[in-house]
Amino acid sequence: MFRWENAQSLVGLVLAMALCWALSENRKTFPWRLALGAIAVQMGLVVLLFGVPQARSVVSGINDVVDSLSAATGQGTQFVFGYLGGGPQPYAVADKYSLFVFAFQVLPLILVISALSALLWHWKILRWITRGFGYVFQKSMGLGGASALATAANIFLGMVETPIIIKGYLDKLSRSELFMMMVVGLATVAGSTMVAYATILKDAVHHAAAHVLVASIISAPAGVLLARIMVPEKPGEGGAYADYSSDLLYESSIDAISHGVADGLQVVLNVAAVLIVFVALVAIGNNVLSLLPHWDGQPVTIERVLGVIFSPLAWSLGIDWAEAPKAGNLLGVKLMLTEFIAFIDLGKIPAADMSERTRMIMTYALCGFANVGSVGITVSGMGVLMPDRRAEIISLVWKALLAGFLATCMTAAIVGTLPRELFGQ
Repeated sequence: MFRWENAQSLVGLVLAMALCWALSENRKTFPWRLALGAIAVQMGLVVLLFGVPQARSVVSGINDVVDSLSAATGQGTQFVFGYLGGGPQPYAVADKYSLFVFAFQVLPLILVISALSALLWHWKILRWITRGFGYVFQKSMGLGGASALATAANIFLGMVETPIIIKGYLDKLSRSELFMMMVVGLATVAGSTMVAYATILKDAVHHAAAHVLVASIISAPAGVLLARIMVPEKPGEGGAYADYSSDLLYESSIDAISHGVADGLQVVLNVAAVLIVFVALVAIGNNVLSLLPHWDGQPVTIERVLGVIFSPLAWSLGIDWAEAPKAGNLLGVKLMLTEFIAFIDLGKIPAADMSERTRMIMTYALCGFANVGSVGITVSGMGVLMPDRRAEIISLVWKALLAGFLATCMTAAIVGTLPRELFGQ
């Protein structure tokens, strides 16, 4: 049933495109055909995955797979860390919730999924899945082969790993295609972190694993659209052909697992370090703000300030105004800090303080690498692969951050336009 809340989400959909058009390098053109194609692909995938009975069983199965992966990872974590990793406790536990330790319950999942992803790539399973999505993007949105492959790879791989997939075509990419690859990388997440997000949200969001997976998939076309709006393709440029071969190769299954573990370890160390530093910086900032006069009887904090700034944007996604400050705070935390911190904060919100619909919409809005910390990762990672274009990458990266952030908001708005009955609410 179509309600006012669904029409409200159309505001966010239009707002995301309007902001990118206002910052476009050529406001005389607007890719109307691409816009219709991208929105159709997004809505089509959501309706397919949540509306078709057969696909709905697959969605439920995704959550079972995530639970199985979490349980299997727990076995390895407990073997190494014992009771710290969730094993039998040697003492009486007064508060069972205190047993959840992020470093032992979430970060090890990244190692396991990274190794599993590398293995599936070596066995060509993930390659064919990526190729299938690449074909859909190529035909539905008119992307060149290399751009379509990069867009599809970003759904499952990281924003640094994806350029390796099309390493042989990087020098052929136009400025618009390079920007699009950056935006899609910031608008999506890696497979190694999807399961971690789902684990954090499993008690707060119904079908959390399915929503996280779908969010990364449908944010890709949103990233393509907003990238093309901001940096339009010039006539005669782009369209580099890709035969879907790849420079990302492993010698054997053991080699794939070894490389996957090594790559995952780098991600784990980066995530842990960033979380420690940014949480500390927020605490320092809040201590400084505490010197200001109280606001509405409460201390001024970074979280409250971000909530005010991003409340209108949260409302435009289809969220009730009463919940907009909390949702706006989450958007601000995701952009200025990381999506990990935002997801943790979302998972901590009591059930009575936020509706199921708002939690679902925010899951889509937060599911992307677009944060300030990712700017450095993008420049350093892509700069190594394209040293001759490093200056161009630096000139585009802040625009890409904004477009990637708005792409996940656009995805959330798309979900908000659909009846809540589709998601079993």
